[in-house]
Amino acid sequence: MSPPKEAAARAAEAVAGSSAKEFKKESTPSRLLGAGCAGIAELMVFHPVDTTAKRLMSNYGKVTSASQLNSIIFRDAAHASIPNRFLSLFPGLGYAAAYKVLQRVYKYGGQPFVRDYLAKNHGSSFDQTFGKGNGKAIMHATAGSIIGIGEIILLPLDVLKIKRQTNPEAFRGRGVFRIIADEGLGLYRGWGWTAARNAPGSFALFGGSAAAKEYLYKLSDYNTASWSQNFVASIAGASASLIVSAPLDVIKTRIQNRNFENPESGFRIVSNMVKNEGMSSFFKGLVPKLLMTGPKLVFSFWLAQTLIPAFNKVM
Repeated sequence: MSPPKEAAARAAEAVAGSSAKEFKKESTPSRLLGAGCAGIAELMVFHPVDTTAKRLMSNYGKVTSASQLNSIIFRDAAHASIPNRFLSLFPGLGYAAAYKVLQRVYKYGGQPFVRDYLAKNHGSSFDQTFGKGNGKAIMHATAGSIIGIGEIILLPLDVLKIKRQTNPEAFRGRGVFRIIADEGLGLYRGWGWTAARNAPGSFALFGGSAAAKEYLYKLSDYNTASWSQNFVASIAGASASLIVSAPLDVIKTRIQNRNFENPESGFRIVSNMVKNEGMSSFFKGLVPKLLMTGPKLVFSFWLAQTLIPAFNKVM
């Protein structure tokens, strides 16, 4: 066989054996339903826990009886029915619910669409560039990074949520529609830093999970992962994501929690942090985030990875 024909044969063989092109396409309803259920479950499980923790931390004095503990946790609903007591643990849920559910549907449900596009059009390129197996994991990570950048479309809800949590006086009695009308595109302040945070963070989230399935469990089809394998993969992805995105997350939060009329640029914030607080300030809150945000991200990501293939089997 002549050298050109041999090269063509090798190229054809490489494409045919491209691991990045090997994937099972889930249905659109299963992706959206699985991601949506994951977001709702995350809210239902973790929002009451967060509310309970904050009420206990805000309590002065010792808790000496079960009835006193009941009054601290449930407050005015302490003597209400069990369903009403449970509902009392969801104060101020509006922004958090809208943002979190939409975010999870967009990210967990949207990444597979980008992955499908990359696999169909560039799968062999990923394998040829990074090697078989490596190419598939990096393709999943790249799809996550692309979808993470597009997440800035939800930025206004994130801004309102953060201000409500950390700077409630910024609202000064204004309702959400009044704020949107007053601020307009100002609600997208910090979009560049948010995209810069989301790109490596989402790359690490989906890439870390894919790497665990590829190298730890030797899975050729990631959708065949068991619930326990998905759980370990989610821990790997979530931990990598939080660590990688920590510095930019600090900057993003400081941009967003300023008063509406007193904004500050990201570069000015970076300069002041380096000058006044040192480089370690870029990792402020990382340990609490790993302990608090980590479990939420692991839970929702694990649930989405488990539910999407499960729904796809029955739909």
